[in-house]
Amino acid sequence: MRVLITGATGLIGQEIVKLCHQSKIDVNYLTTNKSKISKNESYQGFYWNLEQNEIDTNCFKDVEVIINLVGATVAKRWTSSYKQEILDSRTKSADLLITSLKNISHTVRHIISASAIGIYPDSFQNYYMENSPEEDTGFLGEVVKKWEDAVLQFKDLGIEVSLLRIGLVLSDKGGAFPKIKKPIQYGVGAVFGSGKQWQSWIHVSDLANMFVHVLKEELTGVYNAVAPNPVSNKKLTDTVANKLNKNIVLPGVPRLTMKLVLGEMHVLLFSSQRVCSDKIAKTGFEFEYDNITSAVNALIP
Repeated sequence: MRVLITGATGLIGQEIVKLCHQSKIDVNYLTTNKSKISKNESYQGFYWNLEQNEIDTNCFKDVEVIINLVGATVAKRWTSSYKQEILDSRTKSADLLITSLKNISHTVRHIISASAIGIYPDSFQNYYMENSPEEDTGFLGEVVKKWEDAVLQFKDLGIEVSLLRIGLVLSDKGGAFPKIKKPIQYGVGAVFGSGKQWQSWIHVSDLANMFVHVLKEELTGVYNAVAPNPVSNKKLTDTVANKLNKNIVLPGVPRLTMKLVLGEMHVLLFSSQRVCSDKIAKTGFEFEYDNITSAVNALIP
């Protein structure tokens, strides 16, 4: 089998590539950087440029499944222009893939796309499942809705669609975890606000395994890509501190302070979403890291 991966060189993409190769699945990938193009039979790179609406359609040759991970990080100050980039990187990439497939003969039958739990509203009480009717009305909710709508258009081509709504990804190689760990390590760790906000997290290796599980089992529809046991911001902070043998002595960081520092992006630190992963578990998927202690122990040897 051969898959096409967008975002293959990113944090999650690299893990998925490794798993694909372990399963003898060949990988084509798209990159905006021509110097990152490899011509290895099992790992072939192809150039695309969203701004120029340009793509090397040879990337689709013999591909059965697309794994779509591309998207500008939301962990960067949300200026008006950057907010547009966050949105465009998700919707225009899907549009370009769809337009390209319409104009060629291809073998693609399934797309498995990243999405985000940001579609669910901020809540301390709700427990969100995939069919929850509530949708966030802020910027993140808008992004995820338009992102998912863009990917769902693959159905018009007779291509099956899977959407994985990803929570806080924990990895020692990048993303949020090193930023959580660093201040605690230096004795200046603190919770955000009350620390009661729910954080639905997932270890990066479980997330990569989930994508491959959906691929192999040919699952379709929406799945929450989070571990079975969400935790509060305080529990996450305390777990990291305990592993590092540090005490959290500083008071919670006020919301207003972070708003002054980060602008609108501060909502990432204070938003509360308790999200359920029962649906993916019922398909036979098993989490290696189902609680925050085991995940942190693996991330901090």
